[in-house]
Amino acid sequence: MYDWEAAWHAALYGPSGFFARGEKPSAHFRTSPLVGPELAFALLELLSRVDRALGFPPVVDFVDVGAGGGELAFAVRSLASGSLADRLRVTAVELGPPVELPGVRWTSVVPSCVGLLVGHEWLDSIPCPVVTGPSDDPWIARWWPGLEDGALAEVGSPRDAAWAAVVASVRGAALAVDYGHLISSRRFTLTGYRAGRQVPAVFDGSCDITAHVALDACAAAAGGDWVLVSQRDALAALGLTGTVSGSGWDWLESAARAGRIAELRDPAGLGSFGWLLHGRGVAVSDLLPSLPPWRPIPARTSEA
Repeated sequence: MYDWEAAWHAALYGPSGFFARGEKPSAHFRTSPLVGPELAFALLELLSRVDRALGFPPVVDFVDVGAGGGELAFAVRSLASGSLADRLRVTAVELGPPVELPGVRWTSVVPSCVGLLVGHEWLDSIPCPVVTGPSDDPWIARWWPGLEDGALAEVGSPRDAAWAAVVASVRGAALAVDYGHLISSRRFTLTGYRAGRQVPAVFDGSCDITAHVALDACAAAAGGDWVLVSQRDALAALGLTGTVSGSGWDWLESAARAGRIAELRDPAGLGSFGWLLHGRGVAVSDLLPSLPPWRPIPARTSEA
């Protein structure tokens, strides 16, 4: 039987794997941190709410798991201000070669976190077994009911375990931001990305290999206090609404910012991503107001 999970892992993280040799996601598909600084501003607002709920600890962490080129970690470090900036420790977690960025420390192992841990498009890159239905795999039985005979399916249990482990390392909040599907809309999504184009998934290290995340299963695996909402709604709740004001250069800057926010909140694109937020020692209701539950769109639309 072909071992999809082992082949997938070797293609990304083996000696000549895609990420192991230094490829960065920014060269192959468009992600929210590449749009502009607005995502970092929103996450700093979320971090400030976590900080307040924790009682302003002497050191507050921002941990970026699956940091890629460190764009998000560096933006958060650069844009932090006031007391939070003085106490902020930013850690980028990545298996590939680190990038020298001022104020960002790098590690290949998820550290304990007092603050906010973010896995931005991390879970989709965790390799999974692939099975053909019908299957007796217990994860499939629970999270992919009705899998048709002969159909392929990604088994999400490695992602569930990875997310549960990182959530357990946190005091504060853990946030997964990813594209995915729910039990009501499961489909086989394994694919590749190379140089801004979607390509067939080949396991020779030449492309990024990814698949949609069963965020509902990840949420259940980590347990506790959590919500699953859309990026569109979460960003608005954190103050990103994209209004245009002022005149002259101020108007131009405001309009440019509004355009970037519109891209981040596009319901047919990045705005459809799921935000899975777990509170650990803080109440999720202290971090985000009540928002509509997440409803995914059929396909990923974030490639460059």
